Amino acid sequence: MDAVPDFRYMRPSSIAEATQMLGSCTGSRFLAGGTDLLANIRRGLSAPRTLIDISGIPDMAGIHLDSGQLVVGAGVTLADLAADQRVTAEFPVIAAAASAVAGPTHRNVATVGGNLCQDTRCVYYNQSQWWRDSNDGCLKYEGSVCHVAPGGDRCWAAFCGDLAPALLVMAADVDVVSGERIRRMLLSDLYHDDGQDHLTLGEQEFISAVRIPVGSRLCADYAKSRLRGSIDFPLVGVAVALRRDGDLLEHLSVALTGTNCAPVVVADTAQLTGKALDDRAIERLERMVKSSIQPMNSTFTSHQYRRRVAVSLATRLAGELFKG
Repeated sequence: MDAVPDFRYMRPSSIAEATQMLGSCTGSRFLAGGTDLLANIRRGLSAPRTLIDISGIPDMAGIHLDSGQLVVGAGVTLADLAADQRVTAEFPVIAAAASAVAGPTHRNVATVGGNLCQDTRCVYYNQSQWWRDSNDGCLKYEGSVCHVAPGGDRCWAAFCGDLAPALLVMAADVDVVSGERIRRMLLSDLYHDDGQDHLTLGEQEFISAVRIPVGSRLCADYAKSRLRGSIDFPLVGVAVALRRDGDLLEHLSVALTGTNCAPVVVADTAQLTGKALDDRAIERLERMVKSSIQPMNSTFTSHQYRRRVAVSLATRLAGELFKG
Protein backbone atom coordinates (compact mmCIF):
# COMPACT_ATOMS: atom_id res chain seq x y z
CA MET A 1 0.00 0.00 0.00
CA ASP A 2 1.47 3.35 -1.05
CA ALA A 3 -1.35 5.80 -0.34
CA VAL A 4 -2.14 6.78 3.23
CA PRO A 5 -5.68 5.61 4.13
CA ASP A 6 -8.28 8.06 5.39
CA PHE A 7 -8.08 9.02 9.05
CA ARG A 8 -9.40 11.62 11.45
CA TYR A 9 -6.89 14.25 12.56
CA MET A 10 -6.96 15.86 16.03
CA ARG A 11 -4.54 18.30 17.64
CA PRO A 12 -4.74 18.74 21.44
CA SER A 13 -3.18 21.72 23.18
CA SER A 14 -2.53 20.06 26.56
CA ILE A 15 -1.68 16.68 28.08
CA ALA A 16 -5.13 16.52 29.66
CA GLU A 17 -6.80 17.12 26.31
CA ALA A 18 -4.59 14.49 24.64
CA THR A 19 -5.54 11.99 27.34
CA GLN A 20 -9.23 12.69 26.81
CA MET A 21 -8.94 12.27 23.05
CA LEU A 22 -7.01 9.02 23.41
CA GLY A 23 -9.68 7.59 25.70
CA SER A 24 -12.61 8.63 23.55
CA CYS A 25 -11.32 7.69 20.08
CA THR A 26 -11.18 3.96 19.38
CA GLY A 27 -8.28 2.93 17.17
CA SER A 28 -6.32 6.15 17.69
CA ARG A 29 -2.57 6.67 17.63
CA PHE A 30 -0.39 9.53 18.74
CA LEU A 31 1.53 11.42 16.06
CA ALA A 32 4.51 13.67 16.73
CA GLY A 33 7.29 13.61 14.13
CA GLY A 34 5.71 10.68 12.31
CA THR A 35 9.00 9.38 10.93
CA ASP A 36 8.22 5.83 12.09
CA LEU A 37 4.41 5.76 12.22
CA LEU A 38 3.69 7.35 8.84
CA ALA A 39 6.12 4.99 7.11
CA ASN A 40 4.31 2.03 8.66
CA ILE A 41 0.94 3.44 7.60
CA ARG A 42 2.13 3.81 4.02
CA ARG A 43 3.34 0.19 4.05
CA GLY A 44 -0.04 -1.00 5.30
CA LEU A 45 1.38 -2.05 8.67
CA SER A 46 -0.86 0.27 10.64
CA ALA A 47 -4.26 1.81 9.92
CA PRO A 48 -5.33 4.06 12.80
CA ARG A 49 -8.76 5.61 12.55
CA THR A 50 -7.58 8.76 14.31
CA LEU A 51 -4.19 10.46 14.53
CA ILE A 52 -3.75 12.66 17.61
CA ASP A 53 -1.01 15.19 16.88
CA ILE A 54 0.78 15.94 20.17
CA SER A 55 3.58 17.99 18.64
CA GLY A 56 1.95 21.25 19.76
CA ILE A 57 1.66 20.51 23.49
CA PRO A 58 3.88 23.04 25.33
CA ASP A 59 4.37 20.86 28.44
CA MET A 60 5.97 18.17 26.30
CA ALA A 61 8.21 20.40 24.21
CA GLY A 62 10.72 21.86 26.67
CA ILE A 63 13.95 21.04 28.49
CA HIS A 64 14.40 22.23 32.07
CA LEU A 65 16.01 21.40 35.41
CA ASP A 66 13.88 20.04 38.26
CA SER A 67 15.12 18.73 41.62
CA GLY A 68 18.52 17.60 40.40
CA GLN A 69 17.23 16.15 37.14
CA LEU A 70 17.23 17.35 33.58
CA VAL A 71 13.66 16.96 32.34
CA VAL A 72 13.28 16.48 28.58
CA GLY A 73 9.78 16.62 27.14
CA ALA A 74 8.77 13.69 24.98
CA GLY A 75 7.91 16.13 22.19
CA VAL A 76 11.39 17.67 22.02
CA THR A 77 12.89 17.06 18.60
CA LEU A 78 16.15 15.16 18.29
CA ALA A 79 17.75 18.18 16.63
CA ASP A 80 16.85 20.42 19.58
CA LEU A 81 18.00 17.77 22.05
CA ALA A 82 21.39 17.42 20.34
CA ALA A 83 21.86 21.20 20.22
CA ASP A 84 20.80 22.04 23.79
CA GLN A 85 23.75 23.46 25.75
CA ARG A 86 22.77 21.71 28.99
CA VAL A 87 22.65 18.38 27.18
CA THR A 88 25.95 18.81 25.37
CA ALA A 89 27.68 19.98 28.56
CA GLU A 90 26.29 17.46 31.06
CA PHE A 91 25.26 14.53 28.83
CA PRO A 92 27.34 14.44 25.63
CA VAL A 93 26.44 10.76 25.20
CA ILE A 94 22.78 11.74 24.76
CA ALA A 95 23.68 14.48 22.29
CA ALA A 96 25.82 11.96 20.38
CA ALA A 97 22.98 9.43 20.22
CA ALA A 98 20.46 12.07 19.09
CA SER A 99 22.89 13.29 16.41
CA ALA A 100 23.38 9.75 15.14
CA VAL A 101 19.72 9.26 14.22
CA ALA A 102 19.00 9.20 10.47
CA GLY A 103 19.73 12.57 8.79
CA PRO A 104 19.12 16.27 9.58
CA THR A 105 15.66 16.36 8.02
CA HIS A 106 14.53 13.43 10.17
CA ARG A 107 16.04 14.87 13.34
CA ASN A 108 14.25 18.17 12.77
CA VAL A 109 10.87 16.45 13.23
CA ALA A 110 11.58 13.15 15.04
CA THR A 111 10.99 13.35 18.79
CA VAL A 112 12.42 11.91 21.98
CA GLY A 113 9.23 10.00 22.78
CA GLY A 114 8.95 8.67 19.26
CA ASN A 115 12.51 7.37 19.25
CA LEU A 116 12.01 5.62 22.58
CA CYS A 117 8.68 4.07 21.53
CA GLN A 118 9.35 3.30 17.87
CA ASP A 119 8.26 -0.03 16.46
CA THR A 120 10.64 -2.99 16.31
CA ARG A 121 12.12 -3.77 12.92
CA CYS A 122 12.83 -6.81 10.77
CA VAL A 123 13.75 -7.39 7.14
CA TYR A 124 10.61 -9.53 6.78
CA TYR A 125 8.33 -6.89 8.34
CA ASN A 126 9.42 -3.46 7.13
CA GLN A 127 8.57 -4.10 3.51
CA SER A 128 5.82 -3.26 1.03
CA GLN A 129 2.49 -5.04 1.12
CA TRP A 130 3.22 -7.08 -2.06
CA TRP A 131 6.63 -8.15 -0.69
CA ARG A 132 5.08 -9.35 2.57
CA ASP A 133 2.25 -11.12 0.72
CA SER A 134 4.77 -13.02 -1.38
CA ASN A 135 6.26 -14.37 1.85
CA ASP A 136 2.86 -15.15 3.45
CA GLY A 137 3.33 -12.43 6.03
CA CYS A 138 5.22 -12.99 9.26
CA LEU A 139 4.48 -13.63 12.92
CA LYS A 140 4.61 -9.91 13.70
CA TYR A 141 1.91 -9.07 11.15
CA GLU A 142 -0.67 -11.19 9.29
CA GLY A 143 1.36 -14.39 9.41
CA SER A 144 1.94 -17.41 11.62
CA VAL A 145 5.69 -17.96 11.22
CA CYS A 146 8.72 -15.92 12.23
CA HIS A 147 10.94 -16.24 9.15
CA VAL A 148 13.99 -15.39 11.25
CA ALA A 149 13.38 -18.39 13.52
CA PRO A 150 10.78 -20.59 11.75
CA GLY A 151 10.80 -23.26 14.43
CA GLY A 152 9.99 -20.86 17.25
CA ASP A 153 6.81 -19.32 18.57
CA ARG A 154 7.95 -15.72 19.09
CA CYS A 155 8.88 -12.67 17.02
CA TRP A 156 12.52 -11.58 16.86
CA ALA A 157 12.10 -8.11 15.34
CA ALA A 158 14.77 -5.85 16.84
CA PHE A 159 14.42 -2.56 18.67
CA CYS A 160 16.66 -0.01 16.94
CA GLY A 161 16.17 3.32 18.72
CA ASP A 162 19.42 5.22 19.30
CA LEU A 163 18.40 7.22 22.37
CA ALA A 164 17.48 4.33 24.67
CA PRO A 165 21.00 2.96 25.35
CA ALA A 166 22.40 6.45 25.98
CA LEU A 167 19.60 7.24 28.43
CA LEU A 168 19.88 3.82 30.08
CA VAL A 169 23.55 4.22 30.98
CA MET A 170 22.67 7.61 32.49
CA ALA A 171 19.98 5.99 34.70
CA ALA A 172 17.05 7.86 33.16
CA ASP A 173 13.43 7.61 34.26
CA VAL A 174 10.30 8.37 32.23
CA ASP A 175 7.08 10.12 33.17
CA VAL A 176 4.11 8.08 31.97
CA VAL A 177 0.69 9.66 31.63
CA SER A 178 -1.88 7.14 32.85
CA GLY A 179 -5.38 8.58 32.87
CA GLU A 180 -5.48 11.59 35.16
CA ARG A 181 -2.19 10.84 36.88
CA ILE A 182 1.48 10.75 35.91
CA ARG A 183 3.58 7.89 37.21
CA ARG A 184 7.34 7.60 37.07
CA MET A 185 9.16 4.46 36.03
CA LEU A 186 12.66 3.34 35.17
CA LEU A 187 13.35 3.59 31.46
CA SER A 188 14.45 -0.05 31.53
CA ASP A 189 10.95 -1.02 32.70
CA LEU A 190 9.42 0.51 29.55
CA TYR A 191 10.37 -2.53 27.46
CA HIS A 192 9.52 -6.21 27.00
CA ASP A 193 11.96 -8.50 25.16
CA ASP A 194 9.26 -9.36 22.61
CA GLY A 195 9.33 -8.21 19.00
CA GLN A 196 5.54 -8.17 18.73
CA ASP A 197 4.85 -6.38 22.01
CA HIS A 198 8.01 -4.59 23.14
CA LEU A 199 6.46 -1.76 25.21
CA THR A 200 4.95 -2.16 28.68
CA LEU A 201 2.68 0.88 28.25
CA GLY A 202 -1.05 0.32 28.54
CA GLU A 203 -3.38 1.23 25.69
CA GLN A 204 -4.28 4.55 27.35
CA GLU A 205 -0.73 5.46 28.45
CA PHE A 206 2.01 7.53 26.87
CA ILE A 207 5.35 9.10 27.78
CA SER A 208 5.32 12.81 28.58
CA ALA A 209 8.96 13.34 29.64
CA VAL A 210 12.34 11.77 30.33
CA ARG A 211 14.24 12.56 33.55
CA ILE A 212 18.03 12.27 33.76
CA PRO A 213 19.96 12.65 37.04
CA VAL A 214 22.44 15.54 36.99
CA GLY A 215 25.87 15.44 38.64
CA SER A 216 26.79 11.78 38.21
CA ARG A 217 30.31 12.66 36.99
CA LEU A 218 30.12 9.85 34.44
CA CYS A 219 32.19 9.84 31.26
CA ALA A 220 30.03 8.41 28.52
CA ASP A 221 29.79 8.06 24.75
CA TYR A 222 27.69 6.39 22.05
CA ALA A 223 28.70 4.70 18.79
CA LYS A 224 26.75 2.81 16.16
CA SER A 225 27.30 0.68 13.08
CA ARG A 226 24.97 0.99 10.08
CA LEU A 227 25.03 0.13 6.42
CA ARG A 228 25.28 3.76 5.29
CA GLY A 229 26.78 6.78 7.00
CA SER A 230 23.38 8.38 7.47
CA ILE A 231 19.66 7.57 7.35
CA ASP A 232 19.99 3.88 8.30
CA PHE A 233 18.92 2.40 11.61
CA PRO A 234 21.72 0.89 13.69
CA LEU A 235 22.81 -2.64 13.03
CA VAL A 236 24.27 -2.22 16.50
CA GLY A 237 24.37 0.83 18.75
CA VAL A 238 26.36 0.92 21.99
CA ALA A 239 26.46 3.39 24.88
CA VAL A 240 29.09 3.16 27.61
CA ALA A 241 29.29 5.20 30.82
CA LEU A 242 32.02 4.90 33.42
CA ARG A 243 33.66 6.70 36.31
CA ARG A 244 37.24 6.30 37.50
CA ASP A 245 38.63 6.41 41.01
CA GLY A 246 42.27 7.09 40.35
CA ASP A 247 43.57 4.17 38.32
CA LEU A 248 40.59 1.98 39.18
CA LEU A 249 37.16 1.62 37.65
CA GLU A 250 34.48 2.87 40.04
CA HIS A 251 31.40 2.49 37.82
CA LEU A 252 30.64 0.91 34.44
CA SER A 253 27.39 0.66 32.52
CA VAL A 254 26.95 -0.64 28.97
CA ALA A 255 23.72 -0.66 26.96
CA LEU A 256 22.97 -1.72 23.38
CA THR A 257 20.34 -1.31 20.71
CA GLY A 258 19.69 -3.18 17.45
CA THR A 259 20.57 -6.62 18.84
CA ASN A 260 17.46 -7.68 20.77
CA CYS A 261 13.73 -7.02 20.79
CA ALA A 262 14.35 -4.40 23.49
CA PRO A 263 17.36 -2.26 24.41
CA VAL A 264 19.78 -4.27 26.54
CA VAL A 265 21.77 -3.31 29.63
CA VAL A 266 24.79 -5.59 29.96
CA ALA A 267 24.56 -7.57 33.16
CA ASP A 268 27.22 -7.97 35.87
CA THR A 269 29.47 -5.04 34.87
CA ALA A 270 29.75 -4.23 38.60
CA GLN A 271 32.11 -7.24 38.78
CA LEU A 272 34.69 -5.14 36.92
CA THR A 273 34.66 -2.22 39.36
CA GLY A 274 37.40 -1.71 41.93
CA LYS A 275 39.99 -2.85 39.40
CA ALA A 276 41.92 -1.40 36.50
CA LEU A 277 40.30 -1.74 33.08
CA ASP A 278 43.22 -3.80 31.76
CA ASP A 279 43.32 -6.48 29.08
CA ARG A 280 41.90 -9.09 31.43
CA ALA A 281 38.97 -6.84 32.33
CA ILE A 282 38.33 -6.09 28.66
CA GLU A 283 38.19 -9.83 27.94
CA ARG A 284 35.62 -10.24 30.72
CA LEU A 285 33.62 -7.36 29.28
CA GLU A 286 33.65 -9.07 25.88
CA ARG A 287 32.11 -12.18 27.42
CA MET A 288 29.50 -10.12 29.27
CA VAL A 289 28.41 -8.37 26.08
CA LYS A 290 28.23 -11.64 24.14
CA SER A 291 26.06 -13.27 26.80
CA SER A 292 23.70 -10.25 27.05
CA ILE A 293 22.77 -9.90 23.38
CA GLN A 294 20.89 -12.11 20.95
CA PRO A 295 21.14 -10.73 17.42
CA MET A 296 19.19 -12.64 14.80
CA ASN A 297 19.12 -12.54 10.99
CA SER A 298 16.54 -9.74 11.03
CA THR A 299 18.67 -7.38 8.92
CA PHE A 300 20.66 -7.66 5.70
CA THR A 301 23.77 -8.49 7.73
CA SER A 302 24.34 -11.74 9.60
CA HIS A 303 23.85 -12.15 13.33
CA GLN A 304 27.50 -13.24 13.63
CA TYR A 305 28.68 -9.95 12.16
CA ARG A 306 26.45 -7.88 14.46
CA ARG A 307 27.66 -9.82 17.49
CA ARG A 308 31.29 -9.10 16.61
CA VAL A 309 30.53 -5.42 16.01
CA ALA A 310 28.69 -5.14 19.34
CA VAL A 311 31.66 -6.53 21.24
CA SER A 312 34.11 -4.35 19.32
CA LEU A 313 32.18 -1.11 19.88
CA ALA A 314 31.60 -1.80 23.57
CA THR A 315 35.21 -2.63 24.39
CA ARG A 316 36.59 0.19 22.24
CA LEU A 317 34.38 2.80 23.90
CA ALA A 318 35.15 1.48 27.38
CA GLY A 319 38.90 1.56 26.72
CA GLU A 320 38.82 5.05 25.25
CA LEU A 321 36.69 6.47 28.08
CA PHE A 322 38.87 4.86 30.75
CA LYS A 323 42.02 6.34 29.23
CA GLY A 324 40.31 9.73 29.07
